[in-house]
Amino acid sequence: QVGLVESGGGLVQAGGSLRLSCAASKSISSINVMGWYRQAPGKQRELVAAIASGGSTNYVDSVKGRFTISRDNAKNTVYLQMNSLKPEDTAVYYCNAHIMLVSNDNYDYWGQGTQVTVSS
Repeated sequence: QVGLVESGGGLVQAGGSLRLSCAASKSISSINVMGWYRQAPGKQRELVAAIASGGSTNYVDSVKGRFTISRDNAKNTVYLQMNSLKPEDTAVYYCNAHIMLVSNDNYDYWGQGTQVTVSS
């Protein structure tokens, strides 16, 4: 089991910045992939950014060049730095921990979500 707690959401004007944090209840160094997802009203949840245990990152095209995901293993925390925010970035942002076992079993853990609202 991995507990995840997000923080850092809020209301910001277009063009502004926010930094989301995701604090894990256990060491994240062994978690295969940590990711940030978002879900806007009436839309499906989508992967925004992910970072593997080795440090490689992946972003959805709409945030490339604006968002940066990072992880601090010493603090068991993952961050999402969001710059040049747009109204279409408005959503509830969720932290995810994806664990892959040698048995090929996969486990996903989710935080409770944090609201990000970007005003125009």
